[in-house]
Amino acid sequence: MSYTPPYTISSKILNLTNKISEHITELKYNSNYNITPMLRKKNRIKTLAGTLEIEGNFLGEEKITAIIDGKKVLGTIPEIAEVKGAIKAYQELENYKYDNISDLLKAHKILMGEILNNAGSFCTSNVRVGEHIAPQSHFVPQLMNELFEWLKSSDEHLLLKSCIFHYEFEFIHPFVDGNGRIGRLWQSVILYKFNPLFALLPTESIVRDYQEKYYKALENSTALGESTPFIEFMLDMILQTIIKFENEVGSRVGNLTENQMMILELMKTNPKISAKKFSDEVKISVRKIEENISKLKKLDLIERVGGTRGHWELQE
Repeated sequence: MSYTPPYTISSKILNLTNKISEHITELKYNSNYNITPMLRKKNRIKTLAGTLEIEGNFLGEEKITAIIDGKKVLGTIPEIAEVKGAIKAYQELENYKYDNISDLLKAHKILMGEILNNAGSFCTSNVRVGEHIAPQSHFVPQLMNELFEWLKSSDEHLLLKSCIFHYEFEFIHPFVDGNGRIGRLWQSVILYKFNPLFALLPTESIVRDYQEKYYKALENSTALGESTPFIEFMLDMILQTIIKFENEVGSRVGNLTENQMMILELMKTNPKISAKKFSDEVKISVRKIEENISKLKKLDLIERVGGTRGHWELQE
């Protein structure tokens, strides 16, 4: 008989699932949201910082950004190796097949390749994490194959699948190290299958903010013998992530002044326009022009091209 993870569809789960679907639809069809490459990069860095900080790596967003940009940073060799592995693993997020166990092993090898000799392979010795004693190692391949078979064949909503898989994966704890990071990554992979917008959403950073409740939800599910508490918790985290994202990207355009809108329009027609010309057209001082341009830059709506003496361009 094929394996089906135990869980109960509570009214809270139904309510959260409906709300998430509504917000995702709103994001997809609302043209006011301007999602730029810079915003994508910024949120990916938030994701990386969040998932790493949960595991005790506090290099942070600034140093992760520097590493992505090819710069040297201060940090221990393991810390930097963890960051580089996470960067590479998440770069492949859109290429993984969510129901392919070989892709999960590949992701673990990418993530932990500079840290573990057996990266990409299931553990061969028993694992204990705090009070949780994972299934004996010789059962792990079978348990993981059963979990992926369920993932492939179940008709359950992908939102729920992502949460159920996350819990079941952490319960099995199939690797010597990196289980938390892979569990969170793979939930994002499943969510991406549900809707590509999830590649932009830094859910891991919200989970980091509620780290104690995250572990408590895992413990409560284990004590109950089903993943229901964890599903409810993770759906709440996903909804909070979406709402925060909506507020951030919506405010970037919605809160602009008339002068700032005029500056953006002028940049569209003449990218190399000077501050003096801006001043003449908008009819405010050069200093005010510079202040408004500074705000537009902070909102990731424009970027400077060609160094300090270059010109400003709209982010596409």
